[in-house]
Amino acid sequence: MSMAREIYQQIIVDHGRNPRNYGELSAPVCCAEGHNRLCGDSVKVYMRSDKIEINACKFTGEGCAIAIASASLMTEVVHGMHIKDVKALFDDFHGAIVNGENFKYLSPQHERISVFLGVADYPARVKCATLAWQTLLSIINNTNTNRIISTE
Repeated sequence: MSMAREIYQQIIVDHGRNPRNYGELSAPVCCAEGHNRLCGDSVKVYMRSDKIEINACKFTGEGCAIAIASASLMTEVVHGMHIKDVKALFDDFHGAIVNGENFKYLSPQHERISVFLGVADYPARVKCATLAWQTLLSIINNTNTNRIISTE
């Protein structure tokens, strides 16, 4: 196993065991629930925004180490980001792990979430890694009208 891959695995395990920003966000602008029916992961993402950038983001939920680690790292990465940049980051990330597109390291945020690129080798785990992101995007795109976001 390469040194980089081992470090990436350690980061995922650390965030999975000790998730950052876990808990409800007081007075969120919006929240949404996401569920991965394939393996039972579930997250609820809370976000506060001024419509231009994300001012706060937290999550609650249960799931595998990849789902929890992805939600944890996502909440750290998106804090303070412009909404349009969050969408672009997700598009790059999703394209890389779902469609095998080249992942360009355009920002420090890209580099931080690159720890999940290895998930592309395990198609059943891709939904675990993208669940929190899809849930956050449903808030940003205002598509979470009282329904649970699904990875299906």
